[in-house]
Amino acid sequence: MKNLWNDAEAEKLVAAYAAKGVDRDLALRVYTTRLLGGEPRLVLHGGGNTSCKATVTDLVGDRWDVLCVKGSGWDMAVIEPQGLPAVKMTPLLKARALDRLSDEDMVALQRANLVDPSSPNPSVETLLHAFLPHKFVDHTHSTAILAIVDQGDDSEALSKKVFGAKMGFVPYIKPGFDLAKAAADIYDADPTVEGLILDKHGIFTFGATAKQAYDLMIHYVTVAKHYVARNGRNPLSPVKLPAAKVTPGDIAPMLRGAVAVAKGEGRFDRMVSDFRTSEKILEFVNSAGVADFASRGVSTPDLSIRIKTGPMVLPAPDGASLGGYKAEIARHVGKYAAEYQAYFEENDALDNVKRTMLDPMPRLSLVPGLGMFGHGRTLKDAKIASDVGEMWMEAVRGAAAIGTFRPLAKSDLFPLEYWSLEQAKLASNKPKPLTGQIVLVTGGAGAIGAATAKLFAREGAHVVVVDLDAAKASEVAKSAGNNSIGVGGDITKAADVRAAFDAAVAAYGGVDIVVSNAGAAWEGMIGDIDDALLRKSFELNFFAHQSVAQNAVRIFRQQGTGGVLLFNASKQAVNPGAKFGAYGLPKAATLFLSRQYALEYGGEGIRSNAVNADRIRSGLLTDAMIASRSTARGLSEKDYMSGNLLGQEVTAEDVAQAFLHQALAERTTADVTTVDGGNIAAALR
Repeated sequence: MKNLWNDAEAEKLVAAYAAKGVDRDLALRVYTTRLLGGEPRLVLHGGGNTSCKATVTDLVGDRWDVLCVKGSGWDMAVIEPQGLPAVKMTPLLKARALDRLSDEDMVALQRANLVDPSSPNPSVETLLHAFLPHKFVDHTHSTAILAIVDQGDDSEALSKKVFGAKMGFVPYIKPGFDLAKAAADIYDADPTVEGLILDKHGIFTFGATAKQAYDLMIHYVTVAKHYVARNGRNPLSPVKLPAAKVTPGDIAPMLRGAVAVAKGEGRFDRMVSDFRTSEKILEFVNSAGVADFASRGVSTPDLSIRIKTGPMVLPAPDGASLGGYKAEIARHVGKYAAEYQAYFEENDALDNVKRTMLDPMPRLSLVPGLGMFGHGRTLKDAKIASDVGEMWMEAVRGAAAIGTFRPLAKSDLFPLEYWSLEQAKLASNKPKPLTGQIVLVTGGAGAIGAATAKLFAREGAHVVVVDLDAAKASEVAKSAGNNSIGVGGDITKAADVRAAFDAAVAAYGGVDIVVSNAGAAWEGMIGDIDDALLRKSFELNFFAHQSVAQNAVRIFRQQGTGGVLLFNASKQAVNPGAKFGAYGLPKAATLFLSRQYALEYGGEGIRSNAVNADRIRSGLLTDAMIASRSTARGLSEKDYMSGNLLGQEVTAEDVAQAFLHQALAERTTADVTTVDGGNIAAALR
């Protein structure tokens, strides 16, 4: 593994932090922590930890010897000094004399001795860092090290063979107080060691300087990597795959629907999917031993928080008989969930601790012939699962190359996955109403579409913003946030509509809510209007809605978790205005289209509603049109826009709120919600 230390870069960071009052040691601690955190083969997404011992002055001028240790939730790759909270050393060292210390008391001890009480919780391995005498201590979950220690009963002997006497070996103990004491005892028995190898877990290195600890980490990881390369064999033998190929998009909605957590009565906690493939991934998932590897568990215990007890392996899909693959997915997901529930019940029964079982769905699915899907309640979580999956494969491959992949037993994973503090965090976690849901909005760069996209994203959805103007669609998606995407396309073209839905499936695995919003108005007396223009209006204001709805239903049915169709109708659909027949006629048809979908697909949990809005500042009702119409009526623009029963202007945000209400109204379908401030002539009977 390449050593990335650079004197000039290190000194540059030291100087930058000195200007902010951060001393040299802490600045170099930040520098090497980032070097470690930027390498996924060492740490991933909050994993690993580092520390340095220092002296600080508190607000009243008292000086304290402290341990600056990585705080919970901080990513080492982007850590800042505040991500290494200072904990008073003396109480930490006194704790070593205790016979036992519960996790809750350990956290309380650490928090009680923070110099800054607003700091994040110090790492669960804080005491281990404290009990080692070195100024700088580094800890990673290197995949190369895991290849050595995930070897069943042979791991200690192999570790001694690979690293010699310069590395101590610590048998597996759950992270926390007991591990800290055991590791410190092993170090004390031979203070000449340059680090510690933790069985089934990872590696610690230490030194008097940040560079020394970092150099030793890179050195011993490289030693492990070279050993595997010199002594390993390829443990992956390919299997024969079906000749008829499939694409990820062919199965993604089926898989996404299968891993949704059923809450009863047509309700689901949905997942977002992240598909990944590469030559290395395919070599692994296409191997004969992939199911056996997956059944053995995760390569290091902290991965259980990300991918549970390990991946789920599906059979290779066959393009010649894809019709039955949805049932095959359901069978494998059901088996995985049943095994997870048994794992929970068996281990939960071993004590009297009250626990809440996590959902039993897999977070990583391996598909021969395609690649892998990460699953999560958000796209971020799904991508983390995929990242973890890639590193799990690397560790498994290394371990199997030099022996037999034998990670920690699943019974030993349980105390970490169900750590009391993680359970407390779960209880306080309140997802947003649309968390896990994918929304596609057409006409997404217009006033109503943009307001809707932004509102749905704020409520937790990932949004696909579709618009004729691709650049504006991307701009709206960026402003909406929450990993939303923009897609360009002409929705009067069937191929563009299909491409937009394909983009949603590629990005997130499926679609749950569709806001069919795009439209345009043309003026003219209905008896005089050009036939081509009327047909053009029907193409956009009716047939495009039908095309969007058809594609949505296609995906809804693949997922099998229901879905929501939301149509932007118009006041013109129920209260036609002079010279707007070309617009009102197709909109009236679209209003009834929404009811037809409600009628025919309600039995499959698909709801269909419409919003009837009027006088909204938008591409349909431009500032020039507002000025012209208000002048023609002898009104001010303000009076014209607020010419309704409430006497208030209605905005695009008001329409977006109506769409959100319909999306969340789980027992409402075939509804038409009027958003116009009050117009009796347009009210539905």
